[in-house]
Order: sequence, then C-alpha cells, then structure tokens
Amino acid sequence: MRLRNKPWAKEYIEDNCDLVIPNPQQYKGKWNELFGNDHPIHIEVGTGKGQFIIGMAEQNPTINYIGIELFESVIVEALKKLKETNLENVRLLNINANDLTEIFSKNEINCVYLNFSDPWPKSRHEKRRLTYASFLKKYEEILVEEGEIHFKTDNQGLFEYSLKSFSQYGLLLKFLSLDLHNSDFEGNVMTEYEEKFSAKGQPIFRVEAKYQNVK
Repeated sequence: MRLRNKPWAKEYIEDNCDLVIPNPQQYKGKWNELFGNDHPIHIEVGTGKGQFIIGMAEQNPTINYIGIELFESVIVEALKKLKETNLENVRLLNINANDLTEIFSKNEINCVYLNFSDPWPKSRHEKRRLTYASFLKKYEEILVEEGEIHFKTDNQGLFEYSLKSFSQYGLLLKFLSLDLHNSDFEGNVMTEYEEKFSAKGQPIFRVEAKYQNVK
C-alpha cells in the first residue's frame, strides 16, 4: 500500500498531544493513571484510520483502548475521527510495534487486537509478520496471565500461518471462524479494510487465542 505524504501530519499530531501521547515511555506501568481509572486496557497494533478502535470504545465504555500506528500519515486519520467524538477511553500512539515492551509493563494489557495486518508474503520477511513468534513473545510480556490476542484478516495464507504460529507458541485457540460475517459471532466492529473486502464477498477470518499459564 502506497501512503500519501501529508506534510501537515506531524504538526497536527503535536497539536493534539492529549490524544496522541508523546514520549509514551514515561507512562510505562502507569497507563491507568493516564486514563484516570482501573479499567482493563486493550491495544490495537496497527490501528490504521481508527474505525475499529473507536467503534470498540463506543461499544465498551468500561474498557480503555490504545491504538498503535507507525505511520503519521495514517494515524492522523484516526486522530481526526477521535476528535469528532467525546470518548475519554481512547488514546493513540505513533510508535513501532517493536517498542511495545518499552511502553507497557508486565500485566498491564488485557487484550491485543491485530486487524488486517500486512501479510508480508515473502518467506524472507516472515519475521515482520505481527503473528511471528518474536511478536507473540512481546505480547506475552505485556499481557496479564491468560491474556488474549484477537486476530482478523482477509488473507487466508496469513491466517493459516498465524494459527500455526499461535499453536506452536502454546496459545489456546478459543474462537475460530473461517467466515466471520456468516457466523453467529455478535458485536463485531468492522475496520475500513473489512468493509471493503466483505463488500466484495471475501470471507473474513477471525481467531481468539489465549496465553496459557503453564509455569
């Protein structure tokens, strides 16, 4: 996907530092203080234009949500959507997913969402996939015991790879659907990609995987 350059993005993000948190490392272990409550915290890695995380926050006011997006030109679209709401349970971070363990402490996060992640189909790029073992280790380090990953994609190859990766890592596969929109799953919030792909008749794959306390 080619991203359109938005030269105004950096300044726009800086002007909204209450929503896109600068220097998030300073809140490691203290994110509940930022939100002002002890509600569970869920993060979306690769939040894109923000439709999913804002929809989830509207649907679940007693959960705090943090959207993580690497690209300034993309996160500003999520920021614009967020500014149109009165939601107090959403914050955004303009960071790389590789830095998660520098931003969050052990047992600080309850759930990780991965929605329509880049499939990185070439074998030499396997380590960049957000369901690769090294990323699963990062999620485990910040999640509560038996914390969960909720993963959605339209890419069958990435889905099959991810199921194998989850299983090899020792995660328990809870919910699994090979055609989410024709299943009995309730409360689904669609991403922008999901709307586009499902409108074309493409099945959406979804799985919930839980870390197991085997120590």
